[in-house]
Amino acid sequence: MTLDILYFAWVRERVGTHKETVETSAATVADLLAELQSREERYALAFSDLSAVRVSVDQVLADFDASLENAREVAIFPPMTGG
Repeated sequence: MTLDILYFAWVRERVGTHKETVETSAATVADLLAELQSREERYALAFSDLSAVRVSVDQVLADFDASLENAREVAIFPPMTGG
């Protein structure tokens, strides 16, 4: 499947882009993150501590075990805080 991946804040800085389109066979968010980690060192660094990132699938907050079936977009970002 083809997914648009959006990166925000320090995740974007480490990966080096704000958006990319990827071909993936990942069934879950965790599978996608594992695929990304194995691509290059910059991805491995960005996703070395998964407790420091959150995700949304098609603009809905999701857990790492969320299915990517029929998904079009995954956003990856640091935890949000209020203020």
